[in-house]
Amino acid sequence: MSRYVFTSESVTEGHPDKICDQVSDAVLDALLAQDSSSRVACEPVVNTGLCMITGEVTSKAQVDFIHLVRDVIREIGYSGARAGGFDANSCAVLVALDQQSPDIAQGVDEADDHEGDPLDKVGAGDQGIMFGYACNETPELMPLPISLAHRLAKRLAEVRHNGSLEYLLPDGKTQVSVVYENDKPVAIDTILISTQHTAEVAGISDEQGIRERITEDLWTHVVEPATADLALKPSREATKYLVNPTGKFVVGGPQGDAGLTGRKIIVDTYGGYARHGGGAFSGKDPTKVDRSAAYAARYVAKCLVASGLAERAEVQLSYAIGVAKPVSILVESFGTGKVSNAELTELVQEHFDLRPGAIIETFGLRNLPQQRGGRFYQDTAAYGHFGRNDLKAPWEDVAAKSEELVKAEAKRIKQGATV
Repeated sequence: MSRYVFTSESVTEGHPDKICDQVSDAVLDALLAQDSSSRVACEPVVNTGLCMITGEVTSKAQVDFIHLVRDVIREIGYSGARAGGFDANSCAVLVALDQQSPDIAQGVDEADDHEGDPLDKVGAGDQGIMFGYACNETPELMPLPISLAHRLAKRLAEVRHNGSLEYLLPDGKTQVSVVYENDKPVAIDTILISTQHTAEVAGISDEQGIRERITEDLWTHVVEPATADLALKPSREATKYLVNPTGKFVVGGPQGDAGLTGRKIIVDTYGGYARHGGGAFSGKDPTKVDRSAAYAARYVAKCLVASGLAERAEVQLSYAIGVAKPVSILVESFGTGKVSNAELTELVQEHFDLRPGAIIETFGLRNLPQQRGGRFYQDTAAYGHFGRNDLKAPWEDVAAKSEELVKAEAKRIKQGATV
């Protein structure tokens, strides 16, 4: 029997890197809401008293970037006397945006390999590799460790926003270690939560007393509610439980740690349980396959698992900048597939159009901000891009396509051929 422990982490929306991701995607939402053809690559940086947005934007939209940035920071919770050295009302906001490179634009505007098909004309906005993954460990077909870490991080933010634990401040991290036996999760080994807080907590000012109070409060208000509906639950007796191991966490956010867009790609994807490509997501418009093809790869992998063709599936796609068709497609089922990896790859090639133009059209990626009241991508920027039932993301809706795969397999079997 194989036995091992796997750990994943998440962070709250107040983490410095996540502030940047949310700002960059708020910029993307604002631009796409006015001009769905906007080309965007927005990459903010935050530090004490400073937010700078840099990158490349080509758009007809007119956006007050400074006002937008302040609104995002304020919504996260950095404003007023409790904001420390990073206040939405007084931090400097610098805008250093240029237009998209014409050398990149020409390959996206008209792909090198098109033959008249409109979807062939949209070339990939970058070269690189993208991965998608799914497994049957959770109802949303995500690895359990990252699913739990996101649950805890999101709940940590909720009890701060709703005032249940008024001493909490925006910055925080969660980490969950899960015990596996024969590749199946059997227990929650460790939960670690680090959360920023005020210097005084519920009238307590000594460090040991603060830590004990926060430890008890988080178990009651965060851990138990976040895991209440799970079959596999943590317990105070069996689960190692750590809170603010350094003793205190008063100085946090950009005052304590500079932030950059895209540094939490492991948090954004599968918590390290599966591989990921070289590019991050936030601040990039749908022509950037770093983002859109990663969404498509997740969709394909989830379809394979939802259809019962595999218990675990990882899909790799690769692209050349300015070329529409993927350079390569690979499926790995880790020995859990009903058929071989080669046959799964062939099935994917037959049933999924993975050209950038087709991905954008299938998921409606350019129009999502307009359809969702001017905001969509900003909400993907914290707590993961995958397995998010709350967002109704189109790349997570696999019911129809997985049924198509089931019928395709049944047809091949009936015809006496393997899938």
